[in-house]
Amino acid sequence: MGYDSTPHRYAEAPIGDIAYLARSEHRVPTLVALTERPRSRSELCELGGVSSSTMRRTLDEFEARIWIRKDGYQYTATRLGEVIASGMENLIERVETERNLRDVWHWLPDEVGEFTIETWEAMTVTVAEPDAPYRPVDRFESLLAETTELRLVRPEIALMEPCFDVLVRLIDEGVDVVLVARPESHTYFLSTYPERSADMMQQDNFTVLEHEGLPAYGTGLLDERATISCYEQDSGTVHALVDTEVAPIREWAQSVCETYASEGQPVESDRVKTGELDDAQD
Repeated sequence: MGYDSTPHRYAEAPIGDIAYLARSEHRVPTLVALTERPRSRSELCELGGVSSSTMRRTLDEFEARIWIRKDGYQYTATRLGEVIASGMENLIERVETERNLRDVWHWLPDEVGEFTIETWEAMTVTVAEPDAPYRPVDRFESLLAETTELRLVRPEIALMEPCFDVLVRLIDEGVDVVLVARPESHTYFLSTYPERSADMMQQDNFTVLEHEGLPAYGTGLLDERATISCYEQDSGTVHALVDTEVAPIREWAQSVCETYASEGQPVESDRVKTGELDDAQD
Protein backbone atom coordinates (compact mmCIF):
# COMPACT_ATOMS: atom_id res chain seq x y z
CA MET A 1 0.00 0.00 0.00
CA GLY A 2 1.36 3.42 -0.96
CA TYR A 3 1.62 6.41 1.37
CA ASP A 4 0.69 9.98 0.54
CA SER A 5 3.38 12.21 2.05
CA THR A 6 1.32 15.38 1.54
CA PRO A 7 1.21 17.31 4.86
CA HIS A 8 -2.09 16.81 6.69
CA ARG A 9 -3.56 17.19 10.12
CA TYR A 10 -2.19 13.89 11.45
CA ALA A 11 1.26 13.91 9.92
CA GLU A 12 2.96 13.07 13.26
CA ALA A 13 4.29 9.58 13.91
CA PRO A 14 1.77 6.84 14.74
CA ILE A 15 2.82 7.11 18.37
CA GLY A 16 0.90 10.39 18.40
CA ASP A 17 -2.40 8.57 17.91
CA ILE A 18 -1.47 6.08 20.61
CA ALA A 19 -0.58 8.93 22.95
CA TYR A 20 -3.89 10.66 22.18
CA LEU A 21 -5.87 7.54 23.10
CA ALA A 22 -3.83 6.90 26.24
CA ARG A 23 -4.00 10.44 27.66
CA SER A 24 -7.61 10.05 28.85
CA GLU A 25 -8.97 6.87 30.37
CA HIS A 26 -12.35 7.12 28.61
CA ARG A 27 -11.06 7.18 25.02
CA VAL A 28 -10.15 3.53 24.47
CA PRO A 29 -13.29 2.22 26.22
CA THR A 30 -15.37 4.61 24.11
CA LEU A 31 -13.87 3.38 20.86
CA VAL A 32 -14.22 -0.25 21.98
CA ALA A 33 -17.87 0.34 22.90
CA LEU A 34 -18.55 1.67 19.42
CA THR A 35 -17.16 -1.53 17.88
CA GLU A 36 -19.83 -3.48 19.76
CA ARG A 37 -22.89 -1.57 18.56
CA PRO A 38 -24.05 1.97 17.69
CA ARG A 39 -24.41 4.26 20.71
CA SER A 40 -25.63 7.80 21.36
CA ARG A 41 -23.43 10.51 22.84
CA SER A 42 -25.41 10.52 26.08
CA GLU A 43 -24.92 6.77 26.44
CA LEU A 44 -21.19 7.17 25.82
CA CYS A 45 -21.01 9.94 28.44
CA GLU A 46 -22.54 7.63 31.00
CA LEU A 47 -20.26 4.78 29.97
CA GLY A 48 -17.11 6.89 30.10
CA GLY A 49 -18.06 9.00 33.10
CA VAL A 50 -17.33 12.29 31.31
CA SER A 51 -19.28 15.42 30.44
CA SER A 52 -21.17 15.92 27.19
CA SER A 53 -18.68 18.54 25.99
CA THR A 54 -15.72 16.24 26.65
CA MET A 55 -17.38 13.38 24.80
CA ARG A 56 -18.25 15.68 21.90
CA ARG A 57 -14.58 16.63 21.49
CA THR A 58 -13.58 12.98 21.65
CA LEU A 59 -16.10 11.96 19.02
CA ASP A 60 -15.01 14.85 16.78
CA GLU A 61 -11.42 13.61 17.01
CA PHE A 62 -12.51 10.05 16.27
CA GLU A 63 -14.50 11.19 13.25
CA ALA A 64 -11.57 13.25 11.95
CA ARG A 65 -9.41 10.12 12.10
CA ILE A 66 -12.19 8.11 10.37
CA TRP A 67 -12.37 5.73 13.32
CA ILE A 68 -16.11 6.30 13.67
CA ARG A 69 -19.04 7.62 11.66
CA LYS A 70 -22.31 9.23 12.73
CA ASP A 71 -25.61 7.68 11.77
CA GLY A 72 -28.47 9.88 12.89
CA TYR A 73 -28.03 10.54 16.59
CA GLN A 74 -25.80 7.49 17.09
CA TYR A 75 -22.14 6.71 16.41
CA THR A 76 -20.55 3.48 15.27
CA ALA A 77 -16.99 2.35 14.59
CA THR A 78 -15.61 2.08 11.08
CA ARG A 79 -13.40 -0.81 10.06
CA LEU A 80 -10.38 1.43 10.74
CA GLY A 81 -11.73 2.12 14.21
CA GLU A 82 -12.23 -1.58 14.84
CA VAL A 83 -8.58 -2.26 13.99
CA ILE A 84 -7.36 0.50 16.29
CA ALA A 85 -9.66 -0.58 19.15
CA SER A 86 -8.52 -4.19 18.89
CA GLY A 87 -4.87 -3.15 18.80
CA MET A 88 -5.22 -0.93 21.86
CA GLU A 89 -7.03 -3.67 23.78
CA ASN A 90 -4.22 -6.09 22.98
CA LEU A 91 -1.62 -3.54 24.03
CA ILE A 92 -3.38 -2.87 27.34
CA GLU A 93 -3.69 -6.61 28.03
CA ARG A 94 0.02 -7.09 27.37
CA VAL A 95 0.96 -4.25 29.67
CA GLU A 96 -1.32 -5.67 32.36
CA THR A 97 0.36 -9.07 31.96
CA GLU A 98 3.82 -7.50 32.16
CA ARG A 99 2.87 -5.56 35.28
CA ASN A 100 1.63 -8.76 36.94
CA LEU A 101 5.00 -10.41 36.31
CA ARG A 102 7.31 -7.43 36.77
CA ASP A 103 7.73 -7.71 40.53
CA VAL A 104 8.34 -11.47 40.52
CA TRP A 105 10.24 -11.88 37.28
CA HIS A 106 13.68 -12.24 38.89
CA TRP A 107 12.39 -15.09 41.10
CA LEU A 108 10.94 -17.12 38.24
CA PRO A 109 12.80 -19.89 36.39
CA ASP A 110 14.46 -18.89 33.13
CA GLU A 111 12.15 -21.25 31.24
CA VAL A 112 9.18 -18.97 31.92
CA GLY A 113 10.78 -16.32 29.74
CA GLU A 114 10.68 -18.73 26.79
CA PHE A 115 6.92 -19.17 26.89
CA THR A 116 4.56 -17.15 24.72
CA ILE A 117 2.67 -14.06 25.86
CA GLU A 118 -0.53 -16.12 25.70
CA THR A 119 0.99 -18.49 28.25
CA TRP A 120 1.92 -15.60 30.53
CA GLU A 121 -1.63 -14.24 30.29
CA ALA A 122 -2.97 -17.56 31.58
CA MET A 123 -0.92 -17.39 34.79
CA THR A 124 -2.38 -16.27 38.11
CA VAL A 125 0.21 -14.31 40.09
CA THR A 126 -0.37 -13.84 43.83
CA VAL A 127 2.14 -11.51 45.46
CA ALA A 128 2.74 -10.93 49.17
CA GLU A 129 1.98 -7.34 50.16
CA PRO A 130 3.02 -5.45 53.30
CA ASP A 131 -0.58 -5.47 54.53
CA ALA A 132 -1.23 -9.05 53.31
CA PRO A 133 2.03 -11.03 53.62
CA TYR A 134 0.30 -14.43 53.54
CA ARG A 135 -1.62 -13.96 50.30
CA PRO A 136 0.52 -16.53 48.37
CA VAL A 137 0.19 -19.05 51.22
CA ASP A 138 -3.57 -18.54 51.37
CA ARG A 139 -3.81 -18.99 47.60
CA PHE A 140 -1.82 -22.22 47.80
CA GLU A 141 -4.06 -23.49 50.61
CA SER A 142 -7.15 -22.91 48.47
CA LEU A 143 -5.62 -24.91 45.61
CA LEU A 144 -4.34 -27.63 47.91
CA ALA A 145 -7.72 -28.19 49.52
CA GLU A 146 -9.23 -29.70 46.35
CA THR A 147 -6.18 -31.70 45.20
CA THR A 148 -6.34 -35.44 44.56
CA GLU A 149 -2.67 -35.92 43.57
CA LEU A 150 0.27 -33.80 44.71
CA ARG A 151 3.88 -33.46 43.55
CA LEU A 152 6.08 -30.76 45.04
CA VAL A 153 9.74 -29.84 44.56
CA ARG A 154 10.85 -27.54 47.40
CA PRO A 155 7.58 -27.93 49.33
CA GLU A 156 8.23 -25.28 52.01
CA ILE A 157 4.96 -23.51 51.22
CA ALA A 158 3.02 -26.71 51.95
CA LEU A 159 4.69 -27.03 55.36
CA MET A 160 3.45 -23.63 56.50
CA GLU A 161 0.27 -23.10 58.44
CA PRO A 162 -2.52 -23.42 57.44
CA CYS A 163 -1.34 -25.43 54.41
CA PHE A 164 0.22 -28.11 56.60
CA ASP A 165 -3.13 -28.97 58.18
CA VAL A 166 -4.59 -29.44 54.71
CA LEU A 167 -1.61 -31.59 53.70
CA VAL A 168 -2.14 -33.86 56.72
CA ARG A 169 -5.82 -34.22 55.86
CA LEU A 170 -5.05 -35.13 52.25
CA ILE A 171 -2.61 -37.82 53.32
CA ASP A 172 -5.13 -39.22 55.81
CA GLU A 173 -7.68 -39.35 52.97
CA GLY A 174 -5.31 -41.40 50.82
CA VAL A 175 -4.15 -38.71 48.38
CA ASP A 176 -0.87 -39.68 46.71
CA VAL A 177 1.77 -37.14 47.83
CA VAL A 178 5.43 -36.90 46.78
CA LEU A 179 7.68 -34.20 48.25
CA VAL A 180 11.24 -33.53 47.08
CA ALA A 181 12.87 -31.34 49.71
CA ARG A 182 16.25 -29.95 50.65
CA PRO A 183 17.85 -31.86 53.56
CA GLU A 184 17.66 -28.78 55.80
CA SER A 185 14.00 -28.29 54.94
CA HIS A 186 13.16 -31.86 55.84
CA THR A 187 15.08 -31.59 59.11
CA TYR A 188 12.99 -28.53 59.96
CA PHE A 189 9.84 -30.49 59.09
CA LEU A 190 10.83 -33.36 61.39
CA SER A 191 11.79 -31.09 64.27
CA THR A 192 8.72 -28.84 64.02
CA TYR A 193 6.14 -31.62 63.71
CA PRO A 194 7.84 -34.67 65.30
CA GLU A 195 4.75 -36.74 66.13
CA ARG A 196 2.72 -35.79 63.07
CA SER A 197 5.66 -36.29 60.71
CA ALA A 198 6.31 -39.73 62.18
CA ASP A 199 2.69 -40.72 61.53
CA MET A 200 2.72 -39.25 58.03
CA MET A 201 5.88 -41.08 57.02
CA GLN A 202 4.28 -44.39 57.89
CA GLN A 203 1.63 -43.84 55.22
CA ASP A 204 2.16 -45.72 51.94
CA ASN A 205 0.73 -42.80 49.94
CA PHE A 206 3.28 -40.30 51.37
CA THR A 207 6.80 -40.17 49.91
CA VAL A 208 9.56 -37.79 50.98
CA LEU A 209 12.77 -37.52 48.99
CA GLU A 210 15.84 -35.38 49.66
CA HIS A 211 17.89 -33.56 47.04
CA GLU A 212 20.84 -31.24 47.70
CA GLY A 213 20.69 -29.42 44.36
CA LEU A 214 17.18 -28.02 44.19
CA PRO A 215 16.50 -24.66 42.47
CA ALA A 216 15.72 -21.42 44.30
CA TYR A 217 12.01 -21.71 43.45
CA GLY A 218 9.44 -24.37 44.23
CA THR A 219 7.57 -26.34 41.58
CA GLY A 220 4.33 -28.18 42.08
CA LEU A 221 1.68 -30.25 40.36
CA LEU A 222 -1.72 -30.18 42.03
CA ASP A 223 -3.79 -32.37 39.73
CA GLU A 224 -3.86 -30.41 36.44
CA ARG A 225 -2.58 -27.15 37.95
CA ALA A 226 1.11 -26.22 38.02
CA THR A 227 2.53 -23.91 40.68
CA ILE A 228 5.75 -21.95 41.07
CA SER A 229 6.63 -20.77 44.57
CA CYS A 230 8.98 -17.78 44.74
CA TYR A 231 11.13 -17.97 47.87
CA GLU A 232 13.54 -15.53 49.48
CA GLN A 233 16.91 -17.22 49.06
CA ASP A 234 18.09 -16.91 52.67
CA SER A 235 14.94 -16.78 54.78
CA GLY A 236 12.62 -18.98 52.72
CA THR A 237 9.89 -16.32 52.87
CA VAL A 238 7.24 -16.84 50.18
CA HIS A 239 7.14 -13.70 48.05
CA ALA A 240 4.76 -14.92 45.35
CA LEU A 241 2.88 -17.87 43.96
CA VAL A 242 2.26 -18.43 40.26
CA ASP A 243 -0.34 -21.01 39.26
CA THR A 244 -1.90 -22.05 35.97
CA GLU A 245 -3.49 -24.93 34.10
CA VAL A 246 -2.00 -23.90 30.76
CA ALA A 247 -0.41 -26.91 29.04
CA PRO A 248 3.17 -25.66 28.38
CA ILE A 249 3.83 -24.75 32.02
CA ARG A 250 2.06 -27.86 33.31
CA GLU A 251 4.26 -30.03 31.07
CA TRP A 252 7.37 -28.15 32.18
CA ALA A 253 6.41 -28.57 35.85
CA GLN A 254 5.80 -32.27 35.35
CA SER A 255 9.26 -32.65 33.83
CA VAL A 256 10.85 -30.76 36.75
CA CYS A 257 9.06 -32.88 39.33
CA GLU A 258 9.91 -36.14 37.59
CA THR A 259 13.58 -35.19 37.15
CA TYR A 260 14.21 -34.22 40.77
CA ALA A 261 12.14 -37.12 42.10
CA SER A 262 14.24 -39.57 40.06
CA GLU A 263 17.43 -38.01 41.46
CA GLY A 264 16.21 -37.68 45.06
CA GLN A 265 17.18 -39.99 47.88
CA PRO A 266 14.59 -41.65 50.14
CA VAL A 267 14.54 -40.30 53.68
CA GLU A 268 15.44 -42.86 56.30
CA SER A 269 12.31 -43.38 58.37
CA ASP A 270 14.29 -43.92 61.60
CA ARG A 271 15.60 -40.34 61.42
CA VAL A 272 12.41 -39.27 63.14
CA LYS A 273 13.39 -41.31 66.19
CA THR A 274 17.15 -40.72 66.26
CA GLY A 275 19.41 -38.21 67.89
CA GLU A 276 19.53 -36.25 64.60
CA LEU A 277 16.02 -35.01 65.33
CA ASP A 278 16.97 -34.17 68.92
CA ASP A 279 19.95 -32.24 67.66
CA ALA A 280 17.71 -30.30 65.22
CA GLN A 281 15.35 -29.43 68.06
CA ASP A 282 18.24 -28.19 70.22
